[in-house]
Amino acid sequence: MRADAQKNRSQILTFARDAVAEHGADASMRDIARRAGVGLATLLRHFPTREALFEALLCTHLDALTRKADELETSAAADAALLTWFRELVVFTQGYRGVVAMMAAAHANPDSALYASCAAVHSAGARLLRRAQDEGTARADMTGDDLFALITALGWAVDQPSFKARADHLVHLITSAILTNRPGNNVGKAT
Repeated sequence: MRADAQKNRSQILTFARDAVAEHGADASMRDIARRAGVGLATLLRHFPTREALFEALLCTHLDALTRKADELETSAAADAALLTWFRELVVFTQGYRGVVAMMAAAHANPDSALYASCAAVHSAGARLLRRAQDEGTARADMTGDDLFALITALGWAVDQPSFKARADHLVHLITSAILTNRPGNNVGKAT
């Protein structure tokens, strides 16, 4: 890629990140191009669809979450690893308003530009959950799909202004329902 094209792409991603933080997944492509100082045609040449732009924008973070899961698998107790990763994923979803709906849709659509990154995050979470289940610290009746659905639901809830202030409490409630042997947790293991 030519240097000027690479510069335009980087600028677009930088300003897209800001626009998405302000306006969520409904950020205007025209506004992003204007903020980046490029024409709409230039933006569309780099990112022909909104989903392609989000894929490029989110891929870095999703890949980092996948690498974090790999690191936690070998460096932390199973329940602590799952809890740390779960919280980091929720923080990620809070940083990109509207991204949860895109991730949920991409998760079930192999043709989506976000599918591979979402599938990798889903798989990483499922591995962390299985490890905690094998050690007896997570509910035995959960699957990776259940975990992804709970993260999606929680991400949607904390994206709502009325629930944003309760995000930490909601994370605690959900993780307490997943992790069965944590201090102060009265949820029993499934039999």
